[in-house]
Amino acid sequence: MNTLLGYLTAVPAPLAYAVIGGLVFAEAALFFGFVIPGETAVIIGAVLAALGHLNVAVLLLLVIGAAVIGDSVGYEIGKKLGPRLTSIGPMRRHQTRAEQAMAYLHDRGGRALVLGRWTAFLRAVMPALAGASGIRYRRFLLFNVVGGVTWATIVVALAYSAGASYQALARQLSWVSSAVLALIVLAIGWHLWRHRRPRRPAT
Repeated sequence: MNTLLGYLTAVPAPLAYAVIGGLVFAEAALFFGFVIPGETAVIIGAVLAALGHLNVAVLLLLVIGAAVIGDSVGYEIGKKLGPRLTSIGPMRRHQTRAEQAMAYLHDRGGRALVLGRWTAFLRAVMPALAGASGIRYRRFLLFNVVGGVTWATIVVALAYSAGASYQALARQLSWVSSAVLALIVLAIGWHLWRHRRPRRPAT
């Protein structure tokens, strides 16, 4: 661990900012979240800030900006592709879930967008699915900013406080991500059940 941090502190600060911002941006804009979760880069960046190599305020603003802009790009990609989005690339392996998520987003997108920030898979796909589902950009942007600011602030603050003990924090965030994902899956299931169950005839 100390060896890794030693290597990272040798990286020039401008390059470190560029890599962290690029990974957070690409997570949703280019679907990099399927390979490298942006949260990992944010945690490492906050640890470097705790060690005095980066400025924590600059890092926080960078992460918020990259998250919001990256998600906006992902939204535009989804808007242009429309329903075809669920049948291309990595989406193809999760097509049924993606289609269900699109239906849920269309009706109750705000909560799903904010909660989706806390799992790597949903951070990568939610913006594009929101665009494909027809959610208006103004509504998307509002919840995108709320989710981005909340997620970035909490992760940066916790990792900055944890310092070199960031591995324990990463494990805790993994549990949080799993819990949030389970809640969203249950919410989608409940939504589908309510809309598909036969209605009782009026008496």
